[in-house]
Amino acid sequence: MPDTLFTQPPHWEWLIVLYFFFGGIAAGAYALAVIVDFVGSGADRAVARVGYFVAFPLILVSGLLLTLDLGAPDRFWHMLVASNSGGLMFKWWSPMSVGSWALLIFGLFSGISFVGALAEVGVLSFLRPFSGLVRRGPLGVLFGAVGAVFGLFIAGYTGVLLSVTNQPVWADSQLLGALFLASAASTALAVLLIVIEQRHAGHGLLARLEQADNWVMGIELVVLAAFLATLGGLTGRLVLSAWGALLILGVGVLGNIAPLVIHLRGRDAAIQTASYAAVLALLGGFLLRFAIIMGGQAL
Repeated sequence: MPDTLFTQPPHWEWLIVLYFFFGGIAAGAYALAVIVDFVGSGADRAVARVGYFVAFPLILVSGLLLTLDLGAPDRFWHMLVASNSGGLMFKWWSPMSVGSWALLIFGLFSGISFVGALAEVGVLSFLRPFSGLVRRGPLGVLFGAVGAVFGLFIAGYTGVLLSVTNQPVWADSQLLGALFLASAASTALAVLLIVIEQRHAGHGLLARLEQADNWVMGIELVVLAAFLATLGGLTGRLVLSAWGALLILGVGVLGNIAPLVIHLRGRDAAIQTASYAAVLALLGGFLLRFAIIMGGQAL
C-alpha cells in the first residue's frame, strides 16, 4: 500500500500549514540567494546574504514543526535511521522518506551558507576563507547549485506530496507542486523586499526585486487558474465553497493582483509602498497553503 494512501483525512492542522509555509520561504530564499550570488552584481550580494540569513533559521523552524506534528517527536530519527539495524533508512518509493532526506540535506547546505554569510559580514571573521570557498569560484558555484536544487525540490515537494495522495482536491490536479514552487519564490521575494527596504537599499535594487516579484506573481496567477481548471468535477464544488473563495480572493486577488497593482503604480510610488505589497504577498502564500491543506480535508 502506498505511504500516501489515506483511508480518511490525515487531520493535518496548523503545524503542517506553518511547516509548508516556512519551508517554502526558506527554499525560495536560498535558491534566489544562489542565483543572485553568481549572476548579480557586487551590489546585489547584500540580497544574497539576506537570502542565506533567512533560509537556514526558517528551515530549522520547518523541521521542528514537522517533528512536533508526528505525535512522537523523539521518533523522528526513525525516518532516517533503521531502529533495528542502525543503517540508513531511505525508501526511494516513499515521498515521506525522500522528503525527510531532502529536508536534512537542504538544512546542511543552508546551514553552511548561513555560516559563510556570517563570516562575510565579520561575525565569524576567522571563517572568511571558508566563506570564499562556498560563495566564490568553481567550488562555490557547484556548492550553490546543488544546494539550490535541493531548495527547489523542497519548495515544490510539499505540493507533490499532496498530489500523490488519494485525497480530493489534492489528487485531482498535477499542478500543486508547480503552484507551491511559484508561491515559494513569491513569498521569498516578499521577505527579501521587506528586509532590503528596512536596510534603506537603493531604488535600483528594490526596483529589480519588485520586477522579479511581478514576474513570479504573474506566473503564480496563471498556475493557480490552471490548478482550479484541472480539478475536473471538483472545480465547481471547490469554487463555490469558502475554501474556493479563500483561494480566489485571498490568494489570487489579495496575495497576487493587489501587490502587482501596487508595484505597477509607478516606480517611486511603488517603492514607497513595497513593504505593503510584500506583506500582502506573504499573506497570500500563507492562505494558499491553509486553503489547500484544510480545504482538501474538509471536502
